[in-house]
Amino acid sequence: MTPSSDIAFTPSVKAIQTARGSRDAYARVEERGGWRVEIDDGLAAYLAEARSAFLATATAEGQPYAQHRGGPAGFIKVLDARTIGFADFSGNRQYITTGNLSENPRAYIIVMDYANRRRVKLWGTAEVVAAEGDLAEKLALPGYKARVEQAILFHVEAWDTNCPQHIPQLFPAEVLAEPLARAEARIAELEAELARLRNAHRFER
Repeated sequence: MTPSSDIAFTPSVKAIQTARGSRDAYARVEERGGWRVEIDDGLAAYLAEARSAFLATATAEGQPYAQHRGGPAGFIKVLDARTIGFADFSGNRQYITTGNLSENPRAYIIVMDYANRRRVKLWGTAEVVAAEGDLAEKLALPGYKARVEQAILFHVEAWDTNCPQHIPQLFPAEVLAEPLARAEARIAELEAELARLRNAHRFER
Protein backbone atom coordinates (compact mmCIF):
# COMPACT_ATOMS: atom_id res chain seq x y z
CA MET A 1 0.00 0.00 0.00
CA THR A 2 1.33 3.43 -0.94
CA PRO A 3 1.96 5.63 2.12
CA SER A 4 -0.27 8.70 2.23
CA SER A 5 2.83 10.88 2.65
CA ASP A 6 3.87 9.96 -0.90
CA ILE A 7 1.52 12.74 -2.00
CA ALA A 8 4.42 15.05 -1.02
CA PHE A 9 7.39 12.69 -0.80
CA THR A 10 8.04 12.06 -4.48
CA PRO A 11 11.08 10.04 -5.61
CA SER A 12 12.99 13.31 -6.07
CA VAL A 13 12.11 14.42 -2.54
CA LYS A 14 13.12 11.05 -1.10
CA ALA A 15 16.44 11.19 -2.94
CA ILE A 16 17.21 14.57 -1.36
CA GLN A 17 16.13 13.27 2.06
CA THR A 18 18.56 10.39 1.61
CA ALA A 19 21.38 12.72 0.60
CA ARG A 20 20.77 15.00 3.58
CA GLY A 21 20.21 12.34 6.22
CA SER A 22 16.49 12.53 7.02
CA ARG A 23 15.18 9.62 4.92
CA ASP A 24 15.36 6.98 7.67
CA ALA A 25 13.13 9.01 10.00
CA TYR A 26 10.49 9.53 7.33
CA ALA A 27 10.75 5.91 6.19
CA ARG A 28 9.62 4.89 9.68
CA VAL A 29 6.58 7.14 9.28
CA GLU A 30 5.87 5.45 5.94
CA GLU A 31 6.03 2.02 7.57
CA ARG A 32 3.02 3.08 9.64
CA GLY A 33 1.14 4.19 6.52
CA GLY A 34 2.36 7.77 6.30
CA TRP A 35 0.36 10.77 7.42
CA ARG A 36 -3.20 10.80 8.71
CA VAL A 37 -5.93 10.79 6.08
CA GLU A 38 -9.10 11.37 8.10
CA ILE A 39 -10.16 14.34 10.18
CA ASP A 40 -9.95 13.24 13.80
CA ASP A 41 -11.31 15.04 16.86
CA GLY A 42 -8.06 16.91 17.41
CA LEU A 43 -7.99 18.31 13.89
CA ALA A 44 -11.69 19.15 14.02
CA ALA A 45 -11.13 21.14 17.23
CA TYR A 46 -8.16 22.91 15.66
CA LEU A 47 -10.16 23.88 12.57
CA ALA A 48 -13.05 25.09 14.73
CA GLU A 49 -10.76 27.75 16.19
CA ALA A 50 -8.94 28.66 12.97
CA ARG A 51 -9.20 32.17 11.58
CA SER A 52 -6.50 32.12 8.90
CA ALA A 53 -5.50 29.73 6.13
CA PHE A 54 -3.58 29.75 2.86
CA LEU A 55 -4.98 27.83 -0.11
CA ALA A 56 -2.59 26.79 -2.87
CA THR A 57 -3.71 25.74 -6.34
CA ALA A 58 -2.07 25.48 -9.76
CA THR A 59 -2.95 25.78 -13.42
CA ALA A 60 -3.14 22.71 -15.63
CA GLU A 61 0.45 23.49 -16.65
CA GLY A 62 1.57 23.61 -13.01
CA GLN A 63 1.92 27.35 -12.42
CA PRO A 64 1.30 27.68 -8.66
CA TYR A 65 -0.81 30.28 -6.88
CA ALA A 66 -1.57 30.80 -3.20
CA GLN A 67 -4.25 32.95 -1.64
CA HIS A 68 -5.20 33.78 1.93
CA ARG A 69 -8.58 32.70 3.21
CA GLY A 70 -9.91 33.90 6.54
CA GLY A 71 -12.90 34.70 8.67
CA PRO A 72 -14.14 34.39 12.22
CA ALA A 73 -13.15 31.36 14.28
CA GLY A 74 -14.95 28.37 12.81
CA PHE A 75 -15.13 29.61 9.22
CA ILE A 76 -13.66 26.29 8.12
CA LYS A 77 -16.34 23.63 8.57
CA VAL A 78 -15.81 19.88 8.87
CA LEU A 79 -18.41 18.27 6.60
CA ASP A 80 -17.33 14.64 6.97
CA ALA A 81 -14.25 12.61 7.88
CA ARG A 82 -12.49 13.52 4.63
CA THR A 83 -14.05 16.86 3.64
CA ILE A 84 -13.85 20.43 4.87
CA GLY A 85 -15.56 23.44 3.36
CA PHE A 86 -15.78 27.18 3.70
CA ALA A 87 -17.69 30.08 2.25
CA ASP A 88 -15.75 31.95 -0.42
CA PHE A 89 -16.35 35.67 -0.05
CA SER A 90 -16.37 38.25 -2.82
CA GLY A 91 -12.96 39.80 -3.39
CA ASN A 92 -11.05 41.47 -6.18
CA ARG A 93 -12.79 39.32 -8.82
CA GLN A 94 -9.60 37.95 -10.37
CA TYR A 95 -10.91 34.37 -9.92
CA ILE A 96 -7.45 32.80 -10.13
CA THR A 97 -8.21 30.09 -7.57
CA THR A 98 -11.58 29.40 -9.20
CA GLY A 99 -9.98 29.17 -12.64
CA ASN A 100 -7.18 26.93 -11.44
CA LEU A 101 -9.58 24.51 -9.77
CA SER A 102 -11.70 24.33 -12.92
CA GLU A 103 -8.77 22.72 -14.74
CA ASN A 104 -6.66 21.21 -11.94
CA PRO A 105 -8.34 20.01 -8.73
CA ARG A 106 -5.13 19.42 -6.81
CA ALA A 107 -4.87 21.74 -3.84
CA TYR A 108 -3.07 22.30 -0.56
CA ILE A 109 -4.00 24.24 2.56
CA ILE A 110 -1.93 25.53 5.46
CA VAL A 111 -4.14 26.42 8.43
CA MET A 112 -2.48 28.78 10.90
CA ASP A 113 -2.80 29.28 14.64
CA TYR A 114 -0.54 32.23 15.30
CA ALA A 115 -1.48 32.65 18.96
CA ASN A 116 -0.23 29.14 19.81
CA ARG A 117 2.39 29.01 17.03
CA ARG A 118 0.89 25.99 15.29
CA ARG A 119 0.13 25.05 11.69
CA VAL A 120 -1.56 22.14 9.97
CA LYS A 121 -0.90 21.13 6.37
CA LEU A 122 -3.55 19.40 4.27
CA TRP A 123 -3.12 17.85 0.83
CA GLY A 124 -6.00 16.88 -1.41
CA THR A 125 -8.32 18.13 -4.09
CA ALA A 126 -10.74 21.03 -4.07
CA GLU A 127 -13.78 22.14 -5.99
CA VAL A 128 -15.80 25.31 -6.29
CA VAL A 129 -19.55 24.83 -5.83
CA ALA A 130 -22.61 26.99 -5.35
CA ALA A 131 -23.26 28.03 -1.76
CA GLU A 132 -26.90 26.98 -1.75
CA GLY A 133 -29.38 24.92 0.24
CA ASP A 134 -28.10 22.67 3.01
CA LEU A 135 -24.48 23.48 2.20
CA ALA A 136 -25.11 27.20 2.62
CA GLU A 137 -26.59 26.51 6.05
CA LYS A 138 -23.61 24.38 7.08
CA LEU A 139 -21.11 27.04 5.98
CA ALA A 140 -23.04 30.02 7.34
CA LEU A 141 -21.27 32.52 9.61
CA PRO A 142 -24.04 34.42 11.43
CA GLY A 143 -23.18 38.03 12.06
CA TYR A 144 -20.13 38.08 9.80
CA LYS A 145 -20.42 40.92 7.30
CA ALA A 146 -19.21 39.54 3.99
CA ARG A 147 -20.94 38.56 0.76
CA VAL A 148 -20.70 34.85 0.04
CA GLU A 149 -20.07 34.33 -3.66
CA GLN A 150 -19.54 30.57 -3.72
CA ALA A 151 -18.19 27.72 -1.61
CA ILE A 152 -14.99 25.72 -1.70
CA LEU A 153 -14.95 22.06 -0.73
CA PHE A 154 -11.61 20.48 0.09
CA HIS A 155 -11.31 16.69 -0.01
CA VAL A 156 -8.52 15.59 2.31
CA GLU A 157 -6.03 12.98 1.10
CA ALA A 158 -3.38 13.51 3.79
CA TRP A 159 -2.55 15.93 6.57
CA ASP A 160 0.30 16.62 8.95
CA THR A 161 1.40 19.13 11.56
CA ASN A 162 4.48 21.34 11.70
CA CYS A 163 6.84 22.39 14.45
CA PRO A 164 6.46 25.97 15.75
CA GLN A 165 9.82 27.19 14.48
CA HIS A 166 9.74 30.65 12.88
CA ILE A 167 5.98 31.12 13.35
CA PRO A 168 5.47 34.64 14.77
CA GLN A 169 3.25 34.73 17.83
CA LEU A 170 0.32 36.99 16.98
CA PHE A 171 -2.97 37.60 18.79
CA PRO A 172 -6.31 38.92 17.46
CA ALA A 173 -6.99 42.50 18.55
CA GLU A 174 -10.20 41.51 20.32
CA VAL A 175 -8.32 38.95 22.42
CA LEU A 176 -5.98 41.66 23.66
CA ALA A 177 -8.61 44.38 24.05
CA GLU A 178 -9.78 43.44 27.56
CA PRO A 179 -6.35 42.90 29.18
CA LEU A 180 -5.06 46.08 27.54
CA ALA A 181 -8.07 48.01 28.82
CA ARG A 182 -7.41 46.69 32.33
CA ALA A 183 -3.75 47.63 32.09
CA GLU A 184 -4.59 51.13 30.85
CA ALA A 185 -7.11 51.60 33.67
CA ARG A 186 -4.53 50.48 36.22
CA ILE A 187 -1.95 52.85 34.77
CA ALA A 188 -4.45 55.69 35.01
CA GLU A 189 -5.10 54.81 38.67
CA LEU A 190 -1.40 54.76 39.47
CA GLU A 191 -0.79 58.05 37.66
CA ALA A 192 -3.64 59.65 39.62
CA GLU A 193 -2.24 58.31 42.89
CA LEU A 194 1.22 59.55 42.01
CA ALA A 195 -0.17 63.01 41.21
CA ARG A 196 -2.03 63.03 44.54
CA LEU A 197 1.11 62.12 46.47
CA ARG A 198 3.14 64.76 44.66
CA ASN A 199 0.55 67.42 45.50
CA ALA A 200 0.44 66.31 49.13
CA HIS A 201 4.22 66.42 49.36
CA ARG A 202 4.28 69.91 47.84
CA PHE A 203 1.80 71.25 50.40
CA GLU A 204 3.73 69.69 53.28
CA ARG A 205 6.94 71.52 52.38
